[in-house]
Amino acid sequence: MTPKAFDVIVCGSLHLDIMVQSPHLPRRDETAVGSAWGMKCGGKGGNQAVMAARMGASTAMIGRVGKDDFGRRLLDHLTAARVDISGVSVDETAGSGMSVAIVEATGEYGAVIVSGSNLAIDPASIASQWEALAGARILILQHEIPEAANIAAARAAKAAGAYVVLNAAPARGMARELLDLVDLLVVNRVEAEMLSGAPVTDAESAIRAMPALGGGRKDVVITLGGEGLVVRTRDGEPVVIAPHRVTVISTHGAGDCFLGMLCADLAQGKSLLEACRAANSAAAAFVSMTEEAQREVTRATLQARIG
Repeated sequence: MTPKAFDVIVCGSLHLDIMVQSPHLPRRDETAVGSAWGMKCGGKGGNQAVMAARMGASTAMIGRVGKDDFGRRLLDHLTAARVDISGVSVDETAGSGMSVAIVEATGEYGAVIVSGSNLAIDPASIASQWEALAGARILILQHEIPEAANIAAARAAKAAGAYVVLNAAPARGMARELLDLVDLLVVNRVEAEMLSGAPVTDAESAIRAMPALGGGRKDVVITLGGEGLVVRTRDGEPVVIAPHRVTVISTHGAGDCFLGMLCADLAQGKSLLEACRAANSAAAAFVSMTEEAQREVTRATLQARIG
């Protein structure tokens, strides 16, 4: 097999997040009084690319930003994390993607996104971008860009022998063609329930839902937040991985931390179970950190917290 230039290529979203600290999520017609706000570079694609790079994977990004201040911030953030941005195009008309996230005192949060330039990614250009980057061992996709772009990226990756990972978030239906191109499907409870049509509340119900998600034909991971996760390789039985008990400060970005560590370890040849155990530990450590610590997180700092 021809050597790949990168361990991981992420094709996905880039958003500039506005983070608002609030005692609680506002109810309808309520104006809650917040205590602080700040900016954070995000988008599931950008977050996962940064986390994969910080976990030691050579990483590149395929995406699109606007020709605006948000876009410059997003590109600078990727570059600072040593993510290759040669596959990120700049849109002359559409603004950069952005979101507003309200974070409760408990660490839970809710968010609204405006996709902007992310919706203008050209599926026809993705194969040439993959080739220009000289490929990767692993492709990571999410549901924050058009499905046609995901399908184009998955086709290019599969043709080059890469392992395709889809984090099917946020929850939405998907074409059979995309699902058939995916090697590893990673979903949380909400996404698993939507895609399987069965309630998913705990490990037992997650195991029951796995056949409807492709379990037995592809690798499947269902994350359960503070209850751990369930893993099923395509040729194995479901395995429950228990959670680490930590004091939660903020859950924002935990799923992206999990995906970054997972794919970095898969790219280094670890088994799916080994990679999931490491990613589970990393996500637990991540949610126990302050936002300041999260912004500077590395593999070493995560491992030091869990041991």
